[in-house]
Amino acid sequence: MSELLFNKDRFFDPNPTVRKIAREIYDSIKDMPIISPHGHVDPIIFAENKPFPNPTSLFLIPDHYLFRMLYSQGISLESLGIPTIDGTEVESDPRKIWQIFADHFYLFRGTPSSVWLTYEFYEGFGIKEKLDSKNAQKIYDLLQEKLQSSEYLPRTLFEKFNIDVLSTTDAASDSLDQHKKIKESDWKKRILPCFRPDGVTDLTNINWKANLNLLSASVGTEITSYSKFIQALKDRRQFFKSMGATSTDHGVFSPYTHELTENEAEAIFQRALKGKSSADDAGLFTAHMLMKMAEMSTDDGLVMQIHPGSFRNHNPIIFEKFGPDKGCDIPMQTEYTANLKEMLNKFGNSKSFTLIVFTLDETSYSRELAPLAGHYPAMKLGPAWWFHDSIEGMIRFRRMVTETAGFYNTVGFNDDTRAFLSIPARHDLARRVDSNYLAELVSKHILDMADAMQIAKDLTYNLVKKTYKL
Repeated sequence: MSELLFNKDRFFDPNPTVRKIAREIYDSIKDMPIISPHGHVDPIIFAENKPFPNPTSLFLIPDHYLFRMLYSQGISLESLGIPTIDGTEVESDPRKIWQIFADHFYLFRGTPSSVWLTYEFYEGFGIKEKLDSKNAQKIYDLLQEKLQSSEYLPRTLFEKFNIDVLSTTDAASDSLDQHKKIKESDWKKRILPCFRPDGVTDLTNINWKANLNLLSASVGTEITSYSKFIQALKDRRQFFKSMGATSTDHGVFSPYTHELTENEAEAIFQRALKGKSSADDAGLFTAHMLMKMAEMSTDDGLVMQIHPGSFRNHNPIIFEKFGPDKGCDIPMQTEYTANLKEMLNKFGNSKSFTLIVFTLDETSYSRELAPLAGHYPAMKLGPAWWFHDSIEGMIRFRRMVTETAGFYNTVGFNDDTRAFLSIPARHDLARRVDSNYLAELVSKHILDMADAMQIAKDLTYNLVKKTYKL
């Protein structure tokens, strides 16, 4: 069988001078704790702390990076066991699904998924063979045996991964019952919620009215007006803060920000309640709610994250059958300088406001985002993310923003993952890429070694801890 490629100097420059420096920098940060301030791991796994059912449900089912690639090659989501909205029968045998995955594992060559999975198999489970058709069931058995042991329980792995803090992403109406169970248990690790109100601030959401009803139930008041809506959001933010939240998260199509008058906002809200709001109404309401969220963050101190530019559910056939987050969200060209102007002019100079901006449009890094973050005290750049949290994507990010924004107007790294076991793999990759980038600057005599070592520690741990108020 072919062995997994897991060289100790992986991802470092082949130039021996750079590689030697990169290795020294990496060795100084590789064992630092992980802070995961933005992601989608379900807190129920830590609340219940039960063994993971099987390798298929752990590795494949929650990871849209994996099944979107398989789907692109004509493999149906039904055959991969991805649940349907209406409960239509899909493949339920985890071994059959794993075999399909193994048969097509070669598709991931050269992708971040291959890098992450190699780390997970090698470091996490001691598996040193490449997964393929012939060894699929043997590796499945090895994984399954380990997953049933106490060493691979979610809380044990959390500690093994050396995670300081992990943030989940939760709807505005969420009861946070799983977070309560964790806090009330004798396990004292930090799993924090993050307030994400998209379901009620986006009027184009097909479940907007149902989500609004859930929000009403969560605050115990029927929301019949815009003013009651705003008060409900303020109340929920305070509840999230009481449960440890330090941030909010806003996934929007456009970063356009614009403040409406109270009467204008009320009129749009009333049309939405009657099911009569237009596309223009929705765009204006989202722009206004971004302004309101910034205002609330200035008051309550929650860090505000905006990640725009995704054409959600581009493939309606998949969306209608399987729902959202199934690998068919596609990046869009995105403008920031004009769109964020109103928000930044009103709140960007405030010392009590922190805005972290992400992008899927790399062309905006040096043209708009780095100059904006390099000026406004409140604004920081989120890391290379989603389609760009890869070796080349992280390198492009550093090259395009550092000279204008510096290192200290960025926020380190976050993994943004639903796949819990990929967290250490993703952070290891980021640490190696940053070490190599810093090594290049040292070899060119742009940085001295002492500065590079400090920057590496800041990018790995200190910046994210400071920016997210952890």
